[in-house]
Amino acid sequence: MKKRILFPTFILLQVLFFQIFSSPAKAQSNSELEQQVKSLTRRFESMNYRLDMLGKAIDDVLWYNKVGDIASIDKVRHVGPPPANIPNPTGKGAHNPVKFYSYVFIPKNIDRSKKYPLLVFPHGGVHSNFSTYYTHIIRELMAQGYIVIASDYRGSTGYGRGMYEQIDYGGLEVEDVYAGRNYMLNNYDFIDKNRVGILGWSHGGLITLMNIFAHPKDYKVAYAGVPVSDLIARMGYMTDSYRKLYSADYHIGKTAAEDVQEYRRRSPAWNAEKLQTPLLVHTNTNDEDVNVLEVEHLIQALKAAGKKFQYKIFKDAPGGHSFNRLDTMMAKDIRLDVYKFLAGYLNPPHQFKSVKDLVNAGYK
Repeated sequence: MKKRILFPTFILLQVLFFQIFSSPAKAQSNSELEQQVKSLTRRFESMNYRLDMLGKAIDDVLWYNKVGDIASIDKVRHVGPPPANIPNPTGKGAHNPVKFYSYVFIPKNIDRSKKYPLLVFPHGGVHSNFSTYYTHIIRELMAQGYIVIASDYRGSTGYGRGMYEQIDYGGLEVEDVYAGRNYMLNNYDFIDKNRVGILGWSHGGLITLMNIFAHPKDYKVAYAGVPVSDLIARMGYMTDSYRKLYSADYHIGKTAAEDVQEYRRRSPAWNAEKLQTPLLVHTNTNDEDVNVLEVEHLIQALKAAGKKFQYKIFKDAPGGHSFNRLDTMMAKDIRLDVYKFLAGYLNPPHQFKSVKDLVNAGYK
């Protein structure tokens, strides 16, 4: 989960103290003080969103520095379904599609008269975004000859309060990512529509799974790393502040206890019978974010439904939740296995044969 940038509480208290006592002759009622606190809180929240936008703009520039030598990079704006929650359904434009941005990465050395495989890459994190955290993975994918789209779907940070409060975890964000897939097929004629895969970690793993469950014929293969798999179990072991992200008025609006069915609807483990796409799942027993019990439930559900898939449960792999996204040799070995699995269905033009190939591609 991405941490929100918050000003220290003492700063808020200092500002409040100054405002209250700078004019001692003017008595203030409790309701007036409450209104002042609310006003200050809104100001700081607005500043936080602006800082997110600034951080996003800086990171966008970094993409060109980190990947621009091997990839053509674009940031496109397109649409997904209308909002999940519409405060004023009869208002003008209330049902217009949600507009959002996606990153497009295209290897510079491709022959655009030929056809290439596409990988859809949803980012992880609740209220996070696609960032240069994934630099080495994008470089590795570019070297293999994949076209990549990575969408900042509804609820992503760096685009202000309006986008933040469009969050629909396990819901219409899944269709945003699918809309990104369709955007690529409609706009780039050198993509092979029969060689489209999807991969993601954590929350991106959930979106990966829900995409192949909802659109099984439109993906050739999928990889889900440490995927959030069971929101009901997750609400049980996470903190109150985490649970409030889901029960917020602009999101699900209810706790798991108040609407179990809604949380089941958004959970891969409770939709396992829908699997038709070749799938590889990885999890780690010391994962400090997505407890292994969630992924074990997914694995058990897939087996109970008689589904064919591949999985591996790593035992206390160094790195916990990020164990195979790191720069360690172990992480590189595991990613090589992931790439070999994907390549078996997508046939990229430059398949990795060894970790050395991966290292040469992913690190300048």
